[in-house]
Amino acid sequence: MPRYIMALDQGTTSSRAIVFDRDGAPVSTAQQEFPQLYPQPGWVEHDPEAIWSTQLEVARAALQKAGASASDVAAIGITNQRETTLMWDRATGAPIHNAIVWQCRRTAPLCAQLKSEGFEATVRAKTGLVIDPYFSGTKVAWLLDNVPGARAKAEAGELAFGTVDTFLIWRLSGGALHVTDVSNASRTMLYNINARRWDEDILARLNIPPGVLPTVAPSSAVYGPTAPDIFGAPVPIAGAAGDQQAASFGQACFTPGMTKNTYGTGCFVLMNTGGRPTPSPSGLLTTVGWQVGSGGPVAYAMEGSIFIAGAAVQWLRDELGLIKSAAEIEALAGSVPDTGGAYLVPTFVGLGAPYWDAYARGALVGMTRGTNKAHIARATLESIAYQSRDVITAMQHDAGIALEALRVDGGAAVNDLLMQFQADILGAPVQRPRVIETTALGAVYLAGLAVGFWESAEEIAAQWALDREFTPKMSADQREALYAGWQKAVARARGWAEA
Repeated sequence: MPRYIMALDQGTTSSRAIVFDRDGAPVSTAQQEFPQLYPQPGWVEHDPEAIWSTQLEVARAALQKAGASASDVAAIGITNQRETTLMWDRATGAPIHNAIVWQCRRTAPLCAQLKSEGFEATVRAKTGLVIDPYFSGTKVAWLLDNVPGARAKAEAGELAFGTVDTFLIWRLSGGALHVTDVSNASRTMLYNINARRWDEDILARLNIPPGVLPTVAPSSAVYGPTAPDIFGAPVPIAGAAGDQQAASFGQACFTPGMTKNTYGTGCFVLMNTGGRPTPSPSGLLTTVGWQVGSGGPVAYAMEGSIFIAGAAVQWLRDELGLIKSAAEIEALAGSVPDTGGAYLVPTFVGLGAPYWDAYARGALVGMTRGTNKAHIARATLESIAYQSRDVITAMQHDAGIALEALRVDGGAAVNDLLMQFQADILGAPVQRPRVIETTALGAVYLAGLAVGFWESAEEIAAQWALDREFTPKMSADQREALYAGWQKAVARARGWAEA
């Protein structure tokens, strides 16, 4: 009887593999970083072979650490950096170019052209996304237009496109499977989330032959086996989801209104909005959360991104030298009872939802002669919570759903001071789980459901275990006074870089 499920967690800077047991507890982990490539300013690439080799090595290493063989593994679930775009030769499996990473801005001119044509309303209505270089669609068009011979090969059916999940499944299966899941498909800007199929109008406008596209499958389904030589015996590949959707599933956000926030370099907030896509007048993204089983319902989500969260702490460390390590910030910030009226607005790369101001720049306001580095450290942590409230307030308004509690994960979720202030400024409980590897956990839960390792979402929800709940301690008057100050500070930062 197989004892384990393995998650392959392919991220932007590293590949990880984690083996989990039947209780949803991690048994072994292996991780390897790989190079980031910057061929021009604003361009970001990865070597597809580095993605593959590091992911394969850590998978084998995690099995070895667990003392497990292929026969001990019931299934593999994959979670991945989203939107990163690869294209390869169907006959040889060789990539035709480096992977174009989600951060890459090379398609900004094409995006500007599509917007000037008035195409954004079509994209928004069909995909739930905005037109942006972030998403895969314009990256595919760029590859076809800029790699010599690519378009002719694509039109002859000789090339395959995929996001990272698709590329890994192709390689794991020895080229037998060309598949993506609905969550990753919904991030390409090519997938109609209402009709749940690749969209002919968008493909036609971007001049992308449909033959390059993978089959779209549920997030939890047996796609097929790994090739026998990968792990010594075939293992079912049975689940896939983009990293933020996987984290939401790992947090057991199974009912409408359940919301998670991942605190990393930036923050990603996802709210389960139920069985229908919910448009967002505030400019949040509407996306597919997941689908369990081929006939199962699709769960949709609303997503808001905060560009600078943990990156603001890194700025304090690297540029200002106020701390030597990120872990020091909690003690420094906790050495003062408040910020003394100071606010940091860390809009170093503009403001996302709900402001959408590319010209906003960072601001530190409200200082007095008595403002010291502890106040600035505290203002930095509080800025993460204020930005999260901005997004969650917009979500509640657009979805018409009240937030009952916020489930949290990611590196900064271990910071008790930040989590308490988040609860205070939201006026809602903040719940930190015992297992914080929620992205990998979501991938194994999806795979495990597909092979009967776990029987139901209810069984998984029962495994979710609370480490600590932070409840609001601040009065409503104080909360709203502080938040009004934040909004005033944001107003000072907006439009700063406009000509």
